Amino acid sequence: MKLIRNIFTIIIFALLWGCSYSFTGSSVPTHLKTISIPIIKDKSGSGEANISNNLTQNLIQQFIDDNSLQVTNSVNSDAVLAVTIVSFQERTEVVSGENEKASVRRITITVNASYKDLVMKKTIFDKQFSNYATFDAISKSIENRQNAIQLAIESVNLDLLLAVVANW
Repeated sequence: MKLIRNIFTIIIFALLWGCSYSFTGSSVPTHLKTISIPIIKDKSGSGEANISNNLTQNLIQQFIDDNSLQVTNSVNSDAVLAVTIVSFQERTEVVSGENEKASVRRITITVNASYKDLVMKKTIFDKQFSNYATFDAISKSIENRQNAIQLAIESVNLDLLLAVVANW
């Protein structure tokens, strides 16, 4: 069931990405035109290299691609989305074979996000978001793990984007 959810998430993401679909005007207040996204802080304690930078760059790119809000610096922005990584977990999802070896592993990224309207001087939301991806831990496990991390980053950032522009 979890594998089906993961595949479904990837398909939805691919469809949205491939169709260049935009949520422009869906539920973004009309007075908000720009958003700043400060560098994401990593308070997970995972020691995962470049996770903060990769999350930040991917989130900014998702907002640029969506085009609902123009990404700008904090001085000129109408809104700010501040994100902190609070958890980076890796665990065994499936054990198989005679040696009971982990064959599928799961990467879960959890972030706290605060979205503030700087024009009206109010917090729109303070929420926690979490998403994951699984990978084959037997063949090409290092490459598969990196791909799973990237998919988890893209998934949690898509959740953040949708929360901001579609009020999901």
